[in-house]
Amino acid sequence: MPTEEKVTAVQDLQTRLEGMNSVFLAEYRGLTVQQLAELRRQLRTVSAEYKVVKNRLARIAVSSTELAAVVPHLTGPTGFIIARDEPVAVAKALQIFTRTAPALAVKAGFVEGQLLGPDDVKALADLPSKPALRSQLVGAVQGPLAQLVGLLERVQSDLVYVLEQRGQAEAQESENVNGKEPGVHGDH
Repeated sequence: MPTEEKVTAVQDLQTRLEGMNSVFLAEYRGLTVQQLAELRRQLRTVSAEYKVVKNRLARIAVSSTELAAVVPHLTGPTGFIIARDEPVAVAKALQIFTRTAPALAVKAGFVEGQLLGPDDVKALADLPSKPALRSQLVGAVQGPLAQLVGLLERVQSDLVYVLEQRGQAEAQESENVNGKEPGVHGDH
């Protein structure tokens, strides 16, 4: 029979997983308490949290959800990294942390309904973030649009110039026909 503490732990994990954007699993064997505290601090900066739950309780918590795909990875000392926002930012934070603390081993990730292996999580970390992608897209669209606007403005200014020149030429012709220039009509 499950104890109240275990039921609470399962419910707590289920609550934390509600509304999550992505989940990463990492083995923390070999990390010091200070390193785990630093990991938690770094993850908070990217709207993520690190939670250690017994694998048996984690299996119960995720078994009836789409996260059931991570069950095979719930072996050994496993921590959940639960992200509420940008999964790329969390993957980058994990990759940066593993450079200074290689004992942390990312086992898997679950992002937008897809199970990712460790190599996929590394590839995700190499992607630009959504804001960076948006700015690249805006730049890619803005460049040709700016060129088009410049081209249209140039055509318009060229047209104005041609019309001004045409108007000046007609004005001179009109002056010549009306005899305003001496010697033009009288020399015939």
